[in-house]
Amino acid sequence: MLDTTSFLSRLKTILAHNELSYAAFADLIQVQRSSISHLLNGRNKPSLEFIIKVDQAFAEVDLQWLLYGTGTFPQTETNPTPKPKDTKDTKEAQVNVTNKMNEKNLERIIMFYTDGTFKTYSEF
Repeated sequence: MLDTTSFLSRLKTILAHNELSYAAFADLIQVQRSSISHLLNGRNKPSLEFIIKVDQAFAEVDLQWLLYGTGTFPQTETNPTPKPKDTKDTKEAQVNVTNKMNEKNLERIIMFYTDGTFKTYSEF
């Protein structure tokens, strides 16, 4: 079972390591700022979707460390990612992460007709 207090402590470690405010963090992982506030104030517990977004946004975060505190942070040996030194590089890296998270591919189109039938298009 996830110890929420310890999880939040590790989350704050990630924010401090990346020099992010709560608002910038929320924007980076594409969650509402109020969600971060509710989480940090103990109103809500982290959802699986939230945990996955954190894991995907930060290559230096080991999922086992984030969830249970086992392992190391920052994880550099198996997945080296140098931290950008200046603000421009940091912003570009954040935009790249955001763009990667926004990638969507069209899988299929389904058209429903008034007579109750439908047609599926899956090849474009």
